[in-house]
Amino acid sequence: MATTKWIIDPIHSEVTFRVKHMMFTNLSGRFSSFDVNIITEDDDFSKAVIEFYVDAGSVDTRSPDRDNHLKSADFFNVEKYPKITFKVSSFTKVDNENYELAGDLTIRDVTKFVKLPAQFSGLMTDPWGTTKVGINIFGEVDRNDWGLKWNSPLDNGGFLLSDIVKFDIEIQLVRQ
Repeated sequence: MATTKWIIDPIHSEVTFRVKHMMFTNLSGRFSSFDVNIITEDDDFSKAVIEFYVDAGSVDTRSPDRDNHLKSADFFNVEKYPKITFKVSSFTKVDNENYELAGDLTIRDVTKFVKLPAQFSGLMTDPWGTTKVGINIFGEVDRNDWGLKWNSPLDNGGFLLSDIVKFDIEIQLVRQ
């Protein structure tokens, strides 16, 4: 079997997240710099080697003060831990459209095994003859599991930020 390398199409890909702010609204953000290394046997993703990298310093919530706080030691500590990584150990088909990605997610040098739902759109050929694949990875994690514990109590007994972070990663890959 031949191996196939896939690269990310950054124009058609995004990494976004949401967290409850003041316990009643969602605050959203994104990472503008990320990459993926994927090697498959032919075009079979079931045994793919997948490594996903996010530049933690590229966080963007449309607020420079908040972004700087997220880059600080209270959260990502980007000077010491510049990358967030996800190394996939399995890509399991659940049904025709749904999959589960399992692997090690590392944030701030803390690695936890996670299982994340994903949708795989299959292979498509664009109008210029390039073969592409779309994968949407979504889910949620408890930020405390990776040492992202900063918070501030509110007068009503709640906290400024929820512990749960929801994310949506939409990637389009190009066959090399």
